[in-house]
Amino acid sequence: MYKRQRIYPSKTIQERLNEQIELCRWLYNRLLWECNKARENGGKITKGEAQAMIVELKKENPKLKKVYSKVLQMVNYQLFSNMRALSRLKKKGRKIGRLRYKEGWFKTLNFNQSGFKLSERLILSKVGEIPIKPHREIKGVIKGVIIKREKSGKWFAIFQVEDKPEPLPKINREVGIDVGVKHFLTDSVGRQIENPRFYEKSLKRIRWLHKELSRKKKGSNNREKARVRLAKVYEKLINQRNDFLHKLSRFYVDNYDVIVMEGLRITNMVRNHWLAKAILDSSWNKFFEMLSYKAERAGRIVLKVNPRGTSKGDENLDRDYRASINILNRGLVGLGRPEFTPVETEPLPVRASSVIETGSPIQSSIG
Repeated sequence: MYKRQRIYPSKTIQERLNEQIELCRWLYNRLLWECNKARENGGKITKGEAQAMIVELKKENPKLKKVYSKVLQMVNYQLFSNMRALSRLKKKGRKIGRLRYKEGWFKTLNFNQSGFKLSERLILSKVGEIPIKPHREIKGVIKGVIIKREKSGKWFAIFQVEDKPEPLPKINREVGIDVGVKHFLTDSVGRQIENPRFYEKSLKRIRWLHKELSRKKKGSNNREKARVRLAKVYEKLINQRNDFLHKLSRFYVDNYDVIVMEGLRITNMVRNHWLAKAILDSSWNKFFEMLSYKAERAGRIVLKVNPRGTSKGDENLDRDYRASINILNRGLVGLGRPEFTPVETEPLPVRASSVIETGSPIQSSIG
C-alpha cells in the first residue's frame, strides 16, 4: 500500500536531491547502454551482472558515491523491470522498439528497505533531514520511501506501507455499474453520477499555457516559469480527478459486498477520435483499479463482465439503468446467486447527481 505525503526540502537539500536524481539518470542510461552493447555482440547481461557493474562505475564516475547504495541498486531494478515489461508486450504480439534512454527527466529516488527514518522529519541517508507535514497518520510498517519531484517543482514522499487489511462487515447488498461518457456511471440501485469532465473544463487554459510556453525562448527563465505554470494546471487536473475517483470508489466499497462492472476495452474505444478525449477524461480504468484494491482490503468482491448486449431488455427502463441491472445479473449468475429484479416497472426519470463534493453523501438520482 502506498501513502503519498508532501515534503518541503530546503534549497540546499533540493540541490542535493536534484544532483542525485541526475546521477541516477546517468546510471540508468549507462547500464542500458551496456545491455544494448552486449546484445549487439550476441551476448546478454543479467540483472546480477549489471548490479556488479555499479561498483566499477563508481570508479569511473566518483560522484555516484554521493548516492545511497540501495538507491543505486533500485535504478538497476527499475531498468530490468522495464525490459521485462517490454518483453511481455512482445510475447503478446505487440510491435515494440528498444527501451529508450532517459533524456532530461528522471524524477525519483527509491529508498527500498533502508536508508530512511521517519519521525517529526524525514531523514534520508546521504541527503539529510526534510520537513514533512503528514495530512494523516501512517499506520503499519514502512518498507520503503520513494522521493518524487513533480514537474511543478513540488516534492513528495511516497511511503510503501505494509499493514493488515481491515475487512468490513457483510451487509448483503450487491450493485451493478454501467459507465458512460455523458454520465460517469449509472448503477442498478438508481444512481446516476454526472461526469465531472475535469480535462474538458481545463482545456481552454491548457491550450493558452501551451501557446505561452511555445513563445518563450528555450533555456530562458521565462520559459521555465511558463513550464511550471503549465505543470501546475496539469497537477491540479490530476488531483481533482483522483479525489473524485477516490471518494466514489470508497462509497461503493463501503456500501456493497459485490460490485460488478462491464469489462470495457479502453484501448480499442479510444481509436474513435470523436470520443477519445471524453473516454480518457473519464478514467474508467483507474476507477476500477481503485475499486479493486480497496475492495480487496475490505473483503469485498469486484467483478468485470462481458459488456456485449447489456443494454437489451425492458424498453420501459432507462437505457443505462437497464444496462447496470444486466451487468449486475451477469455477475450474480457467475457467483451462483439469484438474479436481481428491479421493483420499478415504469420509465425512470433521470436526474444528474451533483455529488462528490467534500463531505457530500452520494444520493440516488434515478427514481
